Amino acid sequence: MAKMTGVVLPGNSTVEFREFDIPEPGHGQVLLKIKASSICGSDIRAIYREHLGKGPEAYQGVICGHEPCGQVAKLGPGVKRFKEGDRVVVYHISGCGLCHDCRMGYQISCSSPHRAAYGWQRDGGNAEYMLTEEADLVLMPDSMTYADGALCACGFGTCYEAIERIQVSGKDRFLAVGLGPMGLAALMLAKGMGATKLIGVDVVDERIELAKKLGVADLVLKADDSTLAKIKDATDGLGCESVVDCSGAPAGRLLSIQATRQWGKVAFVGEGNTVEFEPSRDIIHNQITVYGSWVTSVPHLEELVEKIGRWDMHPDITVTHTFPLNKADEAYDLMDQGKCGKVVIAPDES
Repeated sequence: MAKMTGVVLPGNSTVEFREFDIPEPGHGQVLLKIKASSICGSDIRAIYREHLGKGPEAYQGVICGHEPCGQVAKLGPGVKRFKEGDRVVVYHISGCGLCHDCRMGYQISCSSPHRAAYGWQRDGGNAEYMLTEEADLVLMPDSMTYADGALCACGFGTCYEAIERIQVSGKDRFLAVGLGPMGLAALMLAKGMGATKLIGVDVVDERIELAKKLGVADLVLKADDSTLAKIKDATDGLGCESVVDCSGAPAGRLLSIQATRQWGKVAFVGEGNTVEFEPSRDIIHNQITVYGSWVTSVPHLEELVEKIGRWDMHPDITVTHTFPLNKADEAYDLMDQGKCGKVVIAPDES
């Protein structure tokens, strides 16, 4: 049987390269030739440094990478929609397909023991080929690059879900706290949805400079004790109608809440850590709604991919580094430093 190289994360901030059989697609399955696979911050936090997950949601030592995009190379029997040569994005959780959440398209929330996330419990995209279920694929327009698609698979999809949840529109001034890949995505998508003033905040100089270089915000601030006052000054003393926290940091989450205008909405997307605030002062008296938003649904991923093409938006402008598969160790090390934009592994790169 033909062989391929795949990347595995032992959990001690290292990468292992192993040899695997190129899989054969079964009924309803598709074999993809991987063209781009981007690295998610959750991979760094929960797998690369140490294996944090427990039980059925824990990393199972499989080929990593849950932000894959590629081209259909081979079809299994019973495939109904896709054909060889199609360019596709992979929704990165394969659910049971029968529970209420799966029927809504939210496989991320599937509670069945059959749930398996690509790159966590079943082989993911950091390899030359990847086996997927046909139901987990989203067709990608020709106007999108493979890196665009990889970034939509998780990061842009997750931000799109949060922005839909808080109903960002042309009535809103928008704040993104945290200017890593997720914060950059949130700002780009908020602009696409019509937000009239875009503000970004971070503590890392390199990420602040990248946001300014890309022009994704009208105002980019380095977080300090004066940040909240500066945001209020830039919004007529009111704050922003819509806010997304991508920092996952206690101070970032508090800033997100306090910078939200009365009757406004804030979504928490960044994971980990905690937050402490005064409910009466910070949310109750200001009538603020706080949302938790985790990943997206297949229907919303399809919507996002269609809108990305229509908006002539390219998520890949947030990519600062691309590595071939045989340098995946360098890619993970760079992403772990937290000072770059999005990092992509492209098996065809040399």
